[in-house]
Amino acid sequence: MENIFTDEYFMKKALQEAEMAFEKDEIPVGAIIVVNNTVIARTHNLTELLNDVTAHAEMQAITSAANFLGGKYLKGCTLYVTLEPCQMCAGALYWSQISKIVIGASDEKRGYKTLGTQIHPKTEVITGVLEKECAELMTSFFQKKR
Repeated sequence: MENIFTDEYFMKKALQEAEMAFEKDEIPVGAIIVVNNTVIARTHNLTELLNDVTAHAEMQAITSAANFLGGKYLKGCTLYVTLEPCQMCAGALYWSQISKIVIGASDEKRGYKTLGTQIHPKTEVITGVLEKECAELMTSFFQKKR
């Protein structure tokens, strides 16, 4: 029997979150956190709604997953996020000691790689999963804004 729980499967769920952010006129970034093929956090950007610059999808997901697990470390967890994390989110992910991060589209201007931010050395990072779909949603959002 084929394993349906692929990185693409979970990234589609993160994309659903990004689409919800788009509909709320938030920058369309979605994130989910998975442990043992179970989604334990499902979030999207809420910076406009909450009037909070720290309310990025990843930050919301870290808090939600930590509450679900009852502890601050996310060892054994995977974050699926539609856009490369910024340095703030990368720093929080570093401290959470998350085991794996799967990224959709890269962020050449504000992503953690461009800005030289470190991810925890034990964290596996996979990039480019459903990259086209993730990038297109972001492009559509900013075209609508202009």
